[in-house]
Amino acid sequence: MVISQSNRTALIGAGPRGISVLERLLANWAPSAPGATLHIHVIDPYPAGPGHVWRPGQSRLYLMNTQSFYPTVVPEDPELAPPLAGGTFDRWREAQRRDPHPALSAEERAELAGLESADFPSRALYGRYLRCTLEELLDRLPDGVTVDFHDTTATAVRPAGGTASGAPASAAGRGDTGFDVELADGTVLAVGSVVLALGHLESRLNPEQRELQAAAEELGLTYLPPAVPADVDWSGIPAVQPVLVRGMGLNFFDVMGQLTEGRGGTFQPAPDGFGLMYQPSGREPHIIAASRRGTPYRAKATLAGYYPAAVQLRYCTEQAVARFAAAGIVPAFDHDLWPLLHRDALWAYYSTLARSQPGAVGSDPAGFLGALEETLRPHAHSAANWEDAARAVIEASVRPHHRLDLLGLAAPLAGRSFASRAELDAAVVDYLLDDARRSALGEDDPVKMAIGALHHGRAVLKTAVADGGITDESWVAGLRGWFESFVEGIASGPPALRAEQLAALARAGVVSFVGPDPKFGVDRQTRVFTAVSPWVAGRGRDGGERVEAPVLIEALAPANRVAVNASPLLEQLLADGLVRPRLMMSVEGTPVQSSGLDVVPHPYRPVAANGSVTDGIYVLGLQLSAAQWGTAIAAEARQQHGPVYRSGQRTLRDADEIARDILGR
Repeated sequence: MVISQSNRTALIGAGPRGISVLERLLANWAPSAPGATLHIHVIDPYPAGPGHVWRPGQSRLYLMNTQSFYPTVVPEDPELAPPLAGGTFDRWREAQRRDPHPALSAEERAELAGLESADFPSRALYGRYLRCTLEELLDRLPDGVTVDFHDTTATAVRPAGGTASGAPASAAGRGDTGFDVELADGTVLAVGSVVLALGHLESRLNPEQRELQAAAEELGLTYLPPAVPADVDWSGIPAVQPVLVRGMGLNFFDVMGQLTEGRGGTFQPAPDGFGLMYQPSGREPHIIAASRRGTPYRAKATLAGYYPAAVQLRYCTEQAVARFAAAGIVPAFDHDLWPLLHRDALWAYYSTLARSQPGAVGSDPAGFLGALEETLRPHAHSAANWEDAARAVIEASVRPHHRLDLLGLAAPLAGRSFASRAELDAAVVDYLLDDARRSALGEDDPVKMAIGALHHGRAVLKTAVADGGITDESWVAGLRGWFESFVEGIASGPPALRAEQLAALARAGVVSFVGPDPKFGVDRQTRVFTAVSPWVAGRGRDGGERVEAPVLIEALAPANRVAVNASPLLEQLLADGLVRPRLMMSVEGTPVQSSGLDVVPHPYRPVAANGSVTDGIYVLGLQLSAAQWGTAIAAEARQQHGPVYRSGQRTLRDADEIARDILGR
């Protein structure tokens, strides 16, 4: 007798990660018996495919932070089941240029016409790719598979039978196990498994942000909390008036674009042939930018690939990381991993310097590099004085102004004070133009190649963290404590064009800066937000030249911390004990709540409040930030040249593991 089998699953989140699971379910589907069926519920209030972040209708001024050749939502791993449809973004881009899809808008066609493999596409165009890929998949559904889309929010997931009294439920299609998924429209879906691919979630404000928001409501000021930039109505920001913008990471450049080019201003080549000149429309506000460093993220180098070909890791390699696991060692970041990556950054810098500027390393560049290489040899890893030995070799050959201050790259204004904000603005413009110049030099710039080594190293560190793990203490104090913000500030920056544009805006008087270590507040008497840097001279009571504005914009993404996400679903799962945040032990022996869920691999399933594993629920993406590092970065297409790191398509392999486990239930 043949028994018909039915498998029902719910994908909560229809952005890139949710669609990756859908794609893997279809690729791995092999009916276990005649008449077997697979029914997939896809739940998201935002358009399926693009999800929240990549909606095709958003402003084309919002650029991706990666070039066209980088991203993919479909795996290229020969060890995985081949996809039924779709490919990388770059292949889709090329196909659309040859034979545009009828649904493409005039704006999309125009962008594609000028978009090359090494260019930075708009987020809107990437969203169109995601939608097209989903449509291709739906056109090729295997026999026995059905997909239903629910354009609403999932508000709760409960073990089967735990729905509210009287709530309608669809047929479960499974035995006594499974889950009831409650939707905001009142529907209850009975399924055998649930995938949490939640992506970016709204977050509760921290105490300082709540105080600023409350003051704004009381005093009639405008306060914009952290948000996905495409969610914000920028038309409400008044022209001409000062606007404080806190944060100078990637979201800052989105704000900058909307309040300048988005209001009719234009950039033109500067008359001297170097950099850009900005022609205001007159509708811009006066943007006053502030961040802890006082400067924006460093711009990306101009490269032919995602990683610089001139840099190859010698010390912080996947093989070196694997040796820790083989020896039964859980590495510590500061003690075991950072010394290896530090060596690679030093070698990348000085080998590039010797190649591109041989006069900077004395009369014998080859001899210098040989001596430096000896001090960096792996056997010195356990020696406490390897850095002293390397420093001695460097000081003997390299002129002072050519020596690398690696940690100082992330804080270019550190140790400097300014007589006025005008002097500060000039210093930031100099920094921006120098950074753009270095980006243009690409693989011939020593600074950008040192950063390139760190960029390579991040890919290796992601594997180290996800596969073998690092000690809790070093995760809290090292990786997340100092290294993450350091490396993001220098290796996760915008296209170099953004640095040139910001310099032009500053020279045009449209943008100015507060200075490092700013302190924010509210002056209730004059009804303004205030900011002051202790490093900029002035007669303010806080020791610096105070700036004032009736508007404060938080140019930050909502906090990716499961304990503070304003998600009804996560709040319910936490309250019911089906999931819990991961606790890590600090070096002092005190528990610290991490940003992500407590999970067990593989595939990743949440740990319940009582310590048991919640089988049938799977976690993918940002909420894995306590088990993986760098979860915000999309899956990487396989590069034609250069190394292929295991971490590049980890999200897609995670999706494949989830899909195979669901189909095997």
